[in-house]
Amino acid sequence: MLTIHGAPRSACDGLRRRQILQAGGAGLFGLSLPQILASESLMSGQAPKVKNVIFLLLFGGPSQLETFDLKPEAPDQIRGPFRPIASKTPGLLIGEYLPRMAAISDKYRVIRSMSHSLNDHSGGGHYIQTGRRWHVPIGGGFSPTPKDWPSMGSIVDYVDQQTMGLSNPMPSYMVLPNSLGALQEKGQYPRPGEHAGWMGPRYNPLTTQIHKRTIDDNPYWRTCTDEELAFQIADMTTPEGVSMDRLDRRRSLLDQFDVSRRQLDQFTAASYDPFREKAFSLMTSERTRNALNIKAEPPEVRDRYGRHLFGQSTLMARRLIEAGVRYVTVHYDCVDGYSWDSHRNSDDVKKNLLPTFDQSCSALLSDLDERGLLEETLVIATGEMGRTPKANANWGRDHWSTLFSTVIAGGGIPGGTLYGASDKDAAYSLDTPVSPEDLAATVYYALGIDPEIRVTNAENRPIPIVENGHPVTELWS
Repeated sequence: MLTIHGAPRSACDGLRRRQILQAGGAGLFGLSLPQILASESLMSGQAPKVKNVIFLLLFGGPSQLETFDLKPEAPDQIRGPFRPIASKTPGLLIGEYLPRMAAISDKYRVIRSMSHSLNDHSGGGHYIQTGRRWHVPIGGGFSPTPKDWPSMGSIVDYVDQQTMGLSNPMPSYMVLPNSLGALQEKGQYPRPGEHAGWMGPRYNPLTTQIHKRTIDDNPYWRTCTDEELAFQIADMTTPEGVSMDRLDRRRSLLDQFDVSRRQLDQFTAASYDPFREKAFSLMTSERTRNALNIKAEPPEVRDRYGRHLFGQSTLMARRLIEAGVRYVTVHYDCVDGYSWDSHRNSDDVKKNLLPTFDQSCSALLSDLDERGLLEETLVIATGEMGRTPKANANWGRDHWSTLFSTVIAGGGIPGGTLYGASDKDAAYSLDTPVSPEDLAATVYYALGIDPEIRVTNAENRPIPIVENGHPVTELWS
């Protein structure tokens, strides 16, 4: 911000003359006086604890009893087939297929009391990413709707646009490696939660796109080639033979056309232009193109994260926050129709799902720590639900949103600690249950965003971004 020094003087509306001059100078950098005033109302007044968020969503619902809340003293039908192993955290037993996470448990905290009542993937996936209950009844459908609540990433994007205008060359919010549901078994089942919903498309994430080889393919846990890992922006691929400078010149032609188009359809242009602005910025910026080039990473770093799609997407998330993206969601999707949704006794949980998560999440936390980025990055790894304590006849576990575990790290949260406790069967929270509303309020609190702010919807009504949720400030103690 351009600051003019001098004695404070007030204008007629109570604003100091210095503030007005600061706002005028800030206009040179893409900010206006309304944006300056908006920024003051959006922030909590407390210093942010982090600059960035990486949200790892293990869609389908990992079992708490096979990951971070083992109950070795429970009856056979509850405790499950996996052995517990010790960790660096007193009182924390971890499933035997998470040895890397056990070895670095001093870098993260486990919330063992996550809980909500939406026992459904679409509803739960929306709930955990937005902090608001989905308006569609359980079992009522898959697809996102314009009535959905905005994701936490969309709220971050909104705040950034209000406070920074166009001065940030990077998008604030991105989703990797695909939109949720894009690679599911028998075609696309787009899921709600990652989008801006009623806030409008200008606050949707920029989403990359990775294809699978066949309908039965699961690239999340197999080795991927560099050709597959292009991380192209969905619906914004460059035509073959068109260079970035030509694309930028083409944009200029589009801009000329839009001068006339906006005179005819101002509303449509206003809703579309911000998304195009972000998309072209990402495609034509040297900084962002370099960030999306996974081949720029040393081979040993890529091996550390794992050459599978989840590992390389998690590594890409680190690259993007280094480049200036503020909120990155990485989906570990349910490609085969089950995956983390382990209703049946599948070897995939122990052979593929847990080992790839173990490798990638431990690499991310260690890598961020070694680079000095963990202090300024909040990392969350969670499913949208847990699994039933009692196994079914096929020795799988069914939906259980009443209790599940979440890993949280960074921003000064003390590692090697636990928050909350479950009963003897990992069925219910014994104390301090944490709801999706509480988790969202905690994310906003960490970023310095006031959880009490309201955003105006299409009917010009102010809507709170969180309702009945409170930041879990005890996580930092």
